[in-house]
Amino acid sequence: MRVAVVGGTGFVGGYLIDALCAAGHEPSVLVRPGSERKLRHAAECCVTPGDVGSTDAIVDTLTSCDACIFNVGILREFPRQRITFEALQYEAAVRVLTAVKSAGISRFLLMSANGVRIGGTAYQDTKCRAERAALASNLDVTIFRPSVIFGDPRGTMEFATQLCRDMVRPPLPAAAFHTGWSPEKGSIRMSPVHVEDVADAFVAALTNTDTFGKSYSLGGPATMSWTDMLNQISVAAGRKKWFLPVPIALLKFAAALFDWLPFFPVTGDQLAMLAEGNVADPADLELLIGRKPRSFNAANLAYLRH
Repeated sequence: MRVAVVGGTGFVGGYLIDALCAAGHEPSVLVRPGSERKLRHAAECCVTPGDVGSTDAIVDTLTSCDACIFNVGILREFPRQRITFEALQYEAAVRVLTAVKSAGISRFLLMSANGVRIGGTAYQDTKCRAERAALASNLDVTIFRPSVIFGDPRGTMEFATQLCRDMVRPPLPAAAFHTGWSPEKGSIRMSPVHVEDVADAFVAALTNTDTFGKSYSLGGPATMSWTDMLNQISVAAGRKKWFLPVPIALLKFAAALFDWLPFFPVTGDQLAMLAEGNVADPADLELLIGRKPRSFNAANLAYLRH
């Protein structure tokens, strides 16, 4: 099967290309000029230069394809560079959906996120509106909503690597964030899911008609507290860490003052989503991939030692 991939050169995108090629599919990938070296298995892919703002480039990417995967997402906006949630997570999704229908392609898979909703943060709202647009398109749509994704970033950046860099490696206590003012009652909980399991879910669903019109939450096998995750990262990185309980409210106050600065590490919206937690039942993922998902443990975080 020839599969168009929009968003195939980033962290998750690279693993999607791996999984598609391993399954014998031919990826047709839209690649921004300057990102050519980020594309994996380039010799096995049909490459179209361009970006999601170009309808012509999208149409070229879809030529002779049987399905389309939309995997575009950002964690932070840079409006002066025209990098916004609205433009990339919603408008681009609608543009691709329109082109998919015009090309006569019926199969569409969308990367969303766990916890998205209308009226949430700009990230959550645009992801949710993209979901609604996909489901209203009358295409054979499958939506994936992963919890926080981890795995070897292979030159990009991902959740565990960033926490290791910012909290575990520095010679200071790591911030054990919690909501409210009580660490015991305000524990932040997540279901970290391995990137290879997410990619395998996409490929498993690709030709599975039972997944048409459905949305799947993708979570790892365990729900973990923020401190539990930092502990596993510390073990994997070979570091011993002390943990200092820190109410998220304090960091939210700082973000309200400084998150407009590009070098400030987090935004107010990111902290708001962190405070909500990110828990997903692993049952959907296990059903899709036919095995137990990988755990967030030192063995599967071994890439952090490097």
